[in-house]
Amino acid sequence: MLLITGVSGALGSLVAERLAGRDDVVLGTRAELPGTRRVDFDAPETLPDAFAGVDTLLLVSAGYGEDDVVVARHEAAISAAEAAGVRHLVYTSLSGDGDHLAYALAHRWTERRLARSATLDWTVLRNGLYAELLTWIAIPDPENRITGPLGDGRLAAVARADLADAAVAVATDPAAHRNRVYELVGEQPLGGAELAAALGAAYAPGTLAEARAALAASGAAPFQVPMLASTYSAIAHGFLDGTGVRRNDLRALLGGREPLDALEVFVKAVRQG
Repeated sequence: MLLITGVSGALGSLVAERLAGRDDVVLGTRAELPGTRRVDFDAPETLPDAFAGVDTLLLVSAGYGEDDVVVARHEAAISAAEAAGVRHLVYTSLSGDGDHLAYALAHRWTERRLARSATLDWTVLRNGLYAELLTWIAIPDPENRITGPLGDGRLAAVARADLADAAVAVATDPAAHRNRVYELVGEQPLGGAELAAALGAAYAPGTLAEARAALAASGAAPFQVPMLASTYSAIAHGFLDGTGVRRNDLRALLGGREPLDALEVFVKAVRQG
């Protein structure tokens, strides 16, 4: 049996859609919804029942938060999986070129924790940043300008749908991917000027300080401000253009097909609001 966590989130829901109707797949959500198992990493007592009878666990990273919160969630999930006799855990991590991001630590800790497990086989899917994320950090302002401080940097953005397809390929045939780490980033990195041109907007990048101040004034949680500021900085300074990963495994996990056009995904997401 395969259990998918985080199906109320964007990536988990796409995976669930692709596996709908299979009697060997169960869905995990924090809320007690019909046809699902309650999986609440902040309530570890829910996990033994949730993981009972599960052979493969697709652990979609358990939400943004302070490092100690996210690490505690992942530790609870992994320990419960070990105790329940889960054989294989597939984890959605962060691309290898993302170590300069403020939210990288919990992902790398989780990878190390899996490698130390005495009972679990595992697969790590190091996902690149979503093309859809660009609608948060590169959206035109009321004057039709993209002012996010992306500089001359580029992002090897990847469509969330492609990452869902890759996760399905691994989670439904885990033995073929035992103890492997896959890098999954876009093949055509995108820059601010290119994003603006696709929308008929102007590209007028501001400074990191201006972006940080705007984020702080937006009502974002305190931990979210450095997360987003580090994303801008890593893109602007060339750390997320895909050249820093050992290899790009995306096309292989997609069965050889061409990945979706990240620029088209971005434009569609902006226009859909």
